[in-house]
Amino acid sequence: MKLVNMLIAFLPCALVAQETVEVVTKTVERKLRLPGEFAAYETVDLHARVNGFVEKVEVDKGSMVKKDQLLVELSAPELQAQLLEIEAKALAIESQKAEAEAKLMAVEATFERLKEASKTPGVIAGNELVQAEKAVQAGRAVIKANEAQAKAQRAQSASILKITEYLKITAPFSGVITQRYAHPGALAGPSTGPVLRLENVGRLRLIVAVPEQEVSGIVRGARVSFTVAGGGQGTGVIARIPRVLDAKTRTMPVELDVDNSGGAFAPGMYPETVWPVRRARPSMMVPPTAVVSTMEKIFVIRSTDGKAEQVPVSKGAVSGDLVEVFSSDLRAGDKVVKRASDEIRPGNVLK
Repeated sequence: MKLVNMLIAFLPCALVAQETVEVVTKTVERKLRLPGEFAAYETVDLHARVNGFVEKVEVDKGSMVKKDQLLVELSAPELQAQLLEIEAKALAIESQKAEAEAKLMAVEATFERLKEASKTPGVIAGNELVQAEKAVQAGRAVIKANEAQAKAQRAQSASILKITEYLKITAPFSGVITQRYAHPGALAGPSTGPVLRLENVGRLRLIVAVPEQEVSGIVRGARVSFTVAGGGQGTGVIARIPRVLDAKTRTMPVELDVDNSGGAFAPGMYPETVWPVRRARPSMMVPPTAVVSTMEKIFVIRSTDGKAEQVPVSKGAVSGDLVEVFSSDLRAGDKVVKRASDEIRPGNVLK
């Protein structure tokens, strides 16, 4: 046998009986186990929009709340004082307007009598009619000014009333209170820090760091199964693909939506996902026995015009009874030796 091998090595055109197979293309699908992390679908720190003192806190840490539910009531005595002052001014203006309207009715009646009397020559002086008309115009101007003042006061009152609505903090969405920062008597405002933290845990984000070499196979809308410590299982749907890699880890943080209406999972858990990997384009596949690995290189032996030719390749994933190979020189349909070895030398005649 050694003598045969030596003869094959030194006779490049030696006849070698070997079975050949075609290089085929196939879409490679496989699954990886990748760790992930649950995060709340929505998270918000609730702040007071106006300065005030905490009067009531209707919820506590762990409370489940509904959208628009009252959470915290504040009190702001200075706002109430401003509102009372504005309402008092508005009432005074309304009173002045009523008085001006009464005076206007009197001067209008006088003007009408003088106007009727002026039809008879010599009964009244022309100057009296002009003065009466001017009095009517002045009375109407006073009423118009009072109306403008009253409108301004009503607008200011409505503005204060709108601000007083901010003394009630309500839930912007349904969820759970995960932090409570304030208690009755505390000062709260836009610059004093949050009062509560609200998180939506009925729906979760599952964040999975997908390795750089696998991002091309991510499919939006694909379902991914996962398990958590203790045996909990579920599935998520790939919803958000950022298309940007983390510069340090060379991974892409892909987000999946997970229905958590049953409350089985919680933000901060680390599930293990069974991540589907699919090449963006079909790969070239050969039997594993067709790939030769030596200390120097990895290659397949292609039959070119009936003679052996070594083609360098790199190996990829195994799919069934075939292995993925990458090479710029190999093409689908090429014939390669099914059971190759480095004892088959370039130029050997294959049959």
